[in-house]
Amino acid sequence: MNKVMLFMLAAALAACGRSEPTETVEALAANPERLKDLRQQCHQDRAKLGDELCNRVAEATNRRFFGNGKTPYTSPKESPQF
Repeated sequence: MNKVMLFMLAAALAACGRSEPTETVEALAANPERLKDLRQQCHQDRAKLGDELCNRVAEATNRRFFGNGKTPYTSPKESPQF
């Protein structure tokens, strides 16, 4: 009986673990309207939304602006004339 109770307690604690975030960086970067709304909400009341979500919003904004970072820099064929 004692082992069963211990097993039930362990199962209950395992079920209470942290869940995956509902808004991932990839999902936010793919949905610009949702990203825009969340950016505005983070700007107005960051404490209400939480740092974790606002950090994901900032990362998604950076990914949309900078791209995936795999495009190499190509210099111009002619040097600039100053």
